[in-house]
Amino acid sequence: MLFSPLTLGELELPNRLVMAPLTRLRSGEEGVPGPLVVEHYRQRASLGLIVSEGTYPSPAGRSYPGQPGLVTEQQIAAWKKVTDAVHAEGGRIFAQVMHGGRVSHEDITGGHRIVGPSAVAIEGEVRTPAGKKAYPVPHALTSDELPVVMAEIVTASRNAIEAGFDGVELHSANGYLLHEFLAPNANVRDDSYGGSPENRARFVIETVNAVVAALGANRVGIRISPEHNVQGIAETDLADVRATYEVLVDSIAPLNLAYLSILHHEPTGELVQDLRARFDGTFLVNTGFGVVTTRDEAVALVADGHADAVVVGRPAIANPDLARRWKESLPLNEPDASTFYGDGAKGYTDYPAYAG
Repeated sequence: MLFSPLTLGELELPNRLVMAPLTRLRSGEEGVPGPLVVEHYRQRASLGLIVSEGTYPSPAGRSYPGQPGLVTEQQIAAWKKVTDAVHAEGGRIFAQVMHGGRVSHEDITGGHRIVGPSAVAIEGEVRTPAGKKAYPVPHALTSDELPVVMAEIVTASRNAIEAGFDGVELHSANGYLLHEFLAPNANVRDDSYGGSPENRARFVIETVNAVVAALGANRVGIRISPEHNVQGIAETDLADVRATYEVLVDSIAPLNLAYLSILHHEPTGELVQDLRARFDGTFLVNTGFGVVTTRDEAVALVADGHADAVVVGRPAIANPDLARRWKESLPLNEPDASTFYGDGAKGYTDYPAYAG
């Protein structure tokens, strides 16, 4: 079933392999995807769905040097070349809209202050154009500022559709802004957006509703990563995790989104499968950063009814024709982790398709 069609929103996917949103940092100082980015995505158009790397919705929402945006006319026009190339090959592509929140530094945002739900910094250092520096204490967004940030995410989502994307994925995972609101150690607010699971989920729910109102639910997916304790997130109380994500999923399920994508180390476990049942819609799973998804695992996840589609990262990096290789049990290229981030074609567009 992994290689059978799937309806996702208004799209008909030819297979159930989804390319994960992958940070690759090849869009320069201005955040404008160039010809190399066009070629990278074009090569992978045979996957059932491509989800772009995280794109920032405002200068303050940028997390990395070289990360692309969906803010300026130049960025929108550049992404249009990407989506045109993917569509010319018969592919489908969603844009991941990602506000980095406190995962950033003023040296990356061009002086724009770093924001978060609360004034709680991440321990550790961030890589800036000037070298590694300590994560700054973010500005705690006020209740008056939250609608402004939400409007930026909505505008970026509209920009994605203008750029030719088939839809957007809202990034509420991996320690970035929306995930920060969900996590009790990053969100220590005492207003209606903090404290209880219901309050911590409120900003994410409101943002999803706002983007759906702008684009239509069939063009909107969301990515979450409960218990994925990276980039300063600590979701360690299982009862709280369950309560928080149950509130979130129960609240967005009636919208009939294009999909819910969950990154979790136990995709067949009780937590993930309970959230799937609550969502009752197209459901994508990704096993996470620590484990590379294998062909056999992907086949089993769909065949055993644990997911409608499987999100894969590193296999898609190294194998632009991954759908064919897995379907025909062909040998794979091995990804070179030393080239995941940075400039140039090496490790980006030079992985060959299978010859034969």
